[in-house]
Order: sequence, then structure tokens, then C-alpha cells
Amino acid sequence: MGTAGGGILTPADFHILGEVVNLPNTLTIARIFFVPLLVAVLVQQRILLHWNGAVITNDVLALIIFWLAAATDILDGYLARRWRQVTTIGTLLDPIADKLLVSAALISLVQKNIVPGWLVVLLVGREFAVSGLRSIAAVEGYTIKASELGKTKMVSQVLAISLLMLAIRHPQVLIWANRALYVVVFFSIWSAISYFNKFWRKIDIRTKQRRRQELLMAEREKRQMLLADRKEELRNRRRAARADRARAADLSRGTPDLPPSA
Repeated sequence: MGTAGGGILTPADFHILGEVVNLPNTLTIARIFFVPLLVAVLVQQRILLHWNGAVITNDVLALIIFWLAAATDILDGYLARRWRQVTTIGTLLDPIADKLLVSAALISLVQKNIVPGWLVVLLVGREFAVSGLRSIAAVEGYTIKASELGKTKMVSQVLAISLLMLAIRHPQVLIWANRALYVVVFFSIWSAISYFNKFWRKIDIRTKQRRRQELLMAEREKRQMLLADRKEELRNRRRAARADRARAADLSRGTPDLPPSA
């Protein structure tokens, strides 16, 4: 079997391919593909589907799609841990898929005049800020894992967005949807502060460790220089002593024997 470039697939290639196509990662990728479908259904003015005598409108269909996508978020993490298939690709794609799903749903609901725009800007801005924070942390060599607050925030987002979608056809649900949305804002800000606090502590610890290492290295170099100077001074003294002994030996050999005195 050859690759696109005409080469032969190596065992490493098969290992990478196996990481990508396992079931948890497939569910994560499927959640990303749900996003454009959700937006397309949600922003349409009128979609009617008939199933067993029931009429399914676009808001109900969008809610079903959103619930299916949210279910994949629960299922992929559970299967990855249970089957020990936690991979780097899955770890990177999972939060991206979550943010795409939530951001797309909220922005679409702004177009439907269900959600205030400033709230969506706040929530989406928070997602970008935390993502940037994690990227900086990854560059620094450590990972900021999702906290319990972050997981609670995700659950509250799913609940709030579901209520907001129901409020499109049922305005009496809107008051509960708005309350749930403010709960989302609370948990989003709280979890963002928690992430920034973790980031700052790790950066502070890393900076202190770096400074300590720099001081230790400077002290070590200073000691090595002092030791080298002492060794050089000792070698110079030994050379001087050998030179003095050599001159004394030359003088003793060059002095003639005097006759004994009468």
C-alpha cells in the first residue's frame, strides 16, 4: 500500500491513523460536522418535517441536532477513558468541538432575536480567551486541564441553549431560558477566573524556578571560575618552584670547587 507521495506506509503511519479513526475521536469529529447543520436548520425561517403524523419545525429539529451533538460530548469522553483511548488528537479536538457547537448555537440565536448580542459576545470572548490561555500554557510546556467548574459551565450551557431554542415557539419559556443564561454567564466568568488563576500560579512558579536555576547556574559558574583561578595559581606556583630549583641546581653545578684553606 502506498501513500499519496508514492511512499510505503510505515507502522507509525498506521498508529497515527488508528488514533484518528477510533470511536471517541470519530464522535468528536462528528460533533464538529453537526455545527454547520445546526446553524443551517436554526436560521431557516420555515422547515416542516412530517413523521408519524407529527410536524417537526426547524426549531425542534435544531434542538434535536443540538442534543445529539451534546450527547457525543458526553459519550466520547466516557468511551475514551473506559477504553483507554485518550489520544493527543482527541484532547485537542474535544474543546474545539465544544466551543464551535456552543458559539454557533448562541450566534444563531442572536439572529433569531432570542439572545442579547452583548451576552453572546461576552461568552464567546471568554471561550477565545481561555483557548488562548491554554495555547500559551502549552507553549510553556504544561497543560491546563478542564476543571469541575468548566464541566458545570458546559452542562449549564446545554441547558440554557435548549431552553432558548424552545423559547422560539414557546415564549413563556423565555424567562426560564434567560435565567439559565445568566447562570451560564456566572459559571463562565467564575471558571475563566479559575483558569487565569491556575495559569498565573504556574507561570509564577515557572518564573521563580527559572530565576532560581539561573542563580544556581551563575553561582556554579562563579565557583568554577574561582576554582579554575586557584588551579591556575597553584600551577604557576609549582612552575615557579620548579624553575627556582632548576636555577639553584644550575648554580650548584657551575660553581668550582675551592681548595681547602691552610
